[in-house]
This record gives sequence, structure tokens and C-alpha cells, in this order.
Amino acid sequence: MKSYLVKEIKPDSFFSKIVYLDKKYVLTTPEVPFSDELISSLAKWSFNSVFSEGDPHKEYVSTESSGKSNNVSQTVLSQQPDNEKLEKAKTYYVSFLQFVENLFIKATISDELDYKNVTEKIKDLVEFIKEERRFLMRVIKDYEPAPEKNYLVAHSVRSSIISLVIGSFLKLPNHKLIELGIAALLHEIGMLKLPSQIYMSDRPLTAPEQKAILTHPILGYTLLKSFDIPIPICLAALEHHERENATGYPRRLTGDKIGLYSKIISVACSYDALSSKRPHKEAKDGYTGMLELLKNEGKGYDDTVVKALVLSLSIYPIGLYVLLSNGKKAQVIDINPENPRFPVVQIFGEFAPDGKVKTIQTAQGEITIARPLSRSEIAK
Repeated sequence: MKSYLVKEIKPDSFFSKIVYLDKKYVLTTPEVPFSDELISSLAKWSFNSVFSEGDPHKEYVSTESSGKSNNVSQTVLSQQPDNEKLEKAKTYYVSFLQFVENLFIKATISDELDYKNVTEKIKDLVEFIKEERRFLMRVIKDYEPAPEKNYLVAHSVRSSIISLVIGSFLKLPNHKLIELGIAALLHEIGMLKLPSQIYMSDRPLTAPEQKAILTHPILGYTLLKSFDIPIPICLAALEHHERENATGYPRRLTGDKIGLYSKIISVACSYDALSSKRPHKEAKDGYTGMLELLKNEGKGYDDTVVKALVLSLSIYPIGLYVLLSNGKKAQVIDINPENPRFPVVQIFGEFAPDGKVKTIQTAQGEITIARPLSRSEIAK
């Protein structure tokens, strides 16, 4: 990937391939000009360079007609189309779900937990997220495990992915990302010590059942300690329901006494709980879930972590199906690091000159997101 000095990029030029900030976040796609406003914003925030495998042109030029036929054709052939990358992400996600299901079954029946194996799996997940984050985020919103499956498995996996996305945004070093991922994967393990008819119930819980549910952080902490899991991970299981304003449980800690892993996991699993189907409730769309967290009523969540969630997933999260201001349907496929209100979307049924599904950067005063689509609208 080549580096370009922002000050040398001509306003309103088109890159032949996606332009990234910090080699990770999408700034513009081939169909969107590198505007003067964008150049000014990058300068304001002291971003001196951007990255792209393409080249800037005065007008939009598809990679097939950019005048570099031999090299470009090899590059195009080596790239996987979106549908192949989505399939790869789905295969990975389903495999990870199966791993966690087997892990939880073994922990329940045999009181065993292979920490070394879990660590290796999380190392793989950290690397996969670095390479395929936007495809994995689309998959976890589109793929819902069968109803008979234990929702704790899917919740634990999704919470791990979201926690690692937040942790990456916060620039945690690799060894701490791995520890965070393990903690997020195992944060609900105490539930396995409760009867499944309680946490899988689709009816209101009785008072004794509610009281039993409140014990799961302590059960998880005790269980993980019995497996000789490192203390920071045990504490994350104990504290993930604590809140900044001391309204959480089991110890009603204030924010200054809650560990960073716990703060991240509480935001990640709360967002997943809001935006995913549970035995007792239907899922809200990702946008509604994000707004609820942004309100942060009572200041229960750490503001820095909530901001990291929004900036890494956008207010309109990756995978969300939306209605655009021009009346067309689209799916959010990546964030806009400058403004989480205007993510990158793919438009249904429209194609760019190079034959790929049309991708645009939503923008104020141009095409924007009108609202999320309901499930019935998506199916039409």
C-alpha cells in the first residue's frame, strides 16, 4: 500500500482504489472525490499522510482502464470480491461459534477449561479482526444462530469481537488485546452454573430467579479462579455489570474502581444485548442500540469507551440496512472516521463503472441516511 502526502493531493481528484487513514479506516472510495473539505479536515487533525493501493486521477477511472494493464490486472485478480470475503468471514464466525459452544459444554459438564487453546483462538481472532473487521461486523449482524442454540455462545462471541474493535480503537497493545478478548469471551461463564431454564427463559423471571441471575458475576469469578485464569480476566467477569455511577452489581463500584477491561466489556455486551435477539425480546436495530448507549442516561458507562464504540462502528453500525435520502436501499459497510453520522454504504442493485456494487460515502448536503430499514423492508 502506497503512502500519499495530503498536501500534495489535488482537491477533487479521484483515487483508483480505496483511500485509508492509518491503513485501516476508509476515507474515500474510487467513486468519491478527495474533496478540499476532506484535505482541510485532515490538516486540522494533523493527519499528514493517507494510504491507498491506487493512484489519484483528475476524473474517475476504473482500475481496469487506468493505463497500467499488466500490474493492475494482476492486482485485481488477487483481490477477493466482497461476496467471497463475506463468505470467508461467515465461515470463520460459524467455526468460532462452534468452538465456544464446545468450550462451554466442557466447562459445564467436566469443569474443564483449556486456557492455552482459548488464548490461541483469541490471538487468531485479533488478527482476523485487523484484516477483515468490516466483513466480520456485517456477518455478525446478518447471521443469527438457530433459536435452539444457547444465546450465551453467540453473545459471548459477538461481545468479544466488539470489545476487540473498541480495544483496537483505544490503541491497546497486542498482549492486552488478547487478554481483553479472553475476558470478553468468558465474561458470562458464571451463567453456566445456573439452570439454563432461567437464563434461556422467554417469560418474566420470578423474584428468586432474578436474584439467582445477579449471582453470575461472582460465580464466573470463582470458576475462572479455579481454572487458574489470570486475575485481570477474573476481575473482568466479576465487574462487567458494574457501572460508573455505582448502580451496577455485585459490589456497586464507582468508575474509578472498575478495570478498563470491565468498562469495555460492559459497553460491548450492552450494545450487543440491545441490538440482538434474546429469548425474551426482539432485537433493536444497531442504530437504535447505539443511540441508547450514546444517551448514557445516568452516566453508567465510561464516556471514552462509548465514544470509541461510536467512532469504531459509527452511529449507523457496519451491517445495518438503511434507507438513503434519495429513496434507495443500502447497507453500511464501513465507518467514516471524520464523522460517525456519515458512514460508507453499498447501494442495492447499483454498480460502479468497474462492475462492482456501487459504494458511496454519505455526506451532509449530499446523500445521507434517512433511517434504518425494518426486517420486513429488507426482505422486499
